[in-house]
Amino acid sequence: MLGTSKFLHGGGINYYFKYRMDAIKLLLYKKKIKYIIVSGDNKEKNYNEPRMMKLELIKRGIPSNIIYEDLYGINTINSIIRVYKIFHQKKFTIISQKFHNERAIFIGRYLGLDVVSFNAKNLKNYSNKVYFREICSRIKLFFRIFKSFFLFRTI
Repeated sequence: MLGTSKFLHGGGINYYFKYRMDAIKLLLYKKKIKYIIVSGDNKEKNYNEPRMMKLELIKRGIPSNIIYEDLYGINTINSIIRVYKIFHQKKFTIISQKFHNERAIFIGRYLGLDVVSFNAKNLKNYSNKVYFREICSRIKLFFRIFKSFFLFRTI
């Protein structure tokens, strides 16, 4: 599962977080997944997305022994690469909202992984900030891929 904060900056629950938790519980109940890797940002002392996600899943009755924390999934690209390199998974399900999953699936397939996604419930109207952030993330991804392709071709 790709990371997000449990709370909004101004306080209150982050519904992207809540809906991803709901999705995990549903997928486990339907026996579509067996293990969970919670991947997210952990770069500040008082902010740990994987820990927040794991604690919330445990609170919802999911056994801790099937939840693995990726503390270095600071962005979507790192999260996908680390599932393969650190957790040795070539085939896995990515859980987030549709707009996020589209980018994550592209990354996984670009890397030659057998990935599918499950779209957690989305907010009816996501903010301009989320929309802008996603556009910037896609542009950044394009340049990162272009750069790696160019470097590979010059060797």
